[in-house]
Parts: sequence; C-alpha cells; structure tokens
Amino acid sequence: NPSTTIKFTLPSAGDGGITLPTTLRIYNVLGEVVRTLVDELMAPGVHHEVWDGRDDHGNRVASGIYFYRLRAGDLVQTKKMVLMK
Repeated sequence: NPSTTIKFTLPSAGDGGITLPTTLRIYNVLGEVVRTLVDELMAPGVHHEVWDGRDDHGNRVASGIYFYRLRAGDLVQTKKMVLMK
C-alpha cells in the first residue's frame, strides 16, 4: 500500500499564543482537494503526517503527481509529490 510521510515544522506563534490554526491538504494537478490531513490548532515544533494514498472518502487515488499545501498562521508551503503504486 503506497503511503508517504509529510514532515513539517511549525514556527512559534508571533502573537504569544502557543498554537496555530493549521491545515494540511493534498491536491491533484487540477487544484482539487483530494484529502485534508490536518485542520486543527497545532503547537510549534516538528510534526509528521502520513498520507495513505486515499481521498477524503477512503478511496485509493490514481498514481500521479499531487501537491500538498501547509498553512499555519503566516506560513504557507506547497510541495510536489509523486504517488506510485
């Protein structure tokens, strides 16, 4: 079963808060959301999230190019991934 671990580091919140509203979503090449892995408040530091190659409905997605977008406070990161079965 194909899966990948996404490692990311969240910075300290600039407003003195201890958590940041964080989202981590997987997109296909058409820009459609395939899976939401994270949508919650998260503490600063290093985090790991595993994507099992499934969409939000539990269906396996096709091999191909996908992107993940991490948003946490002012931080926005987008990276490309290749899913191969």
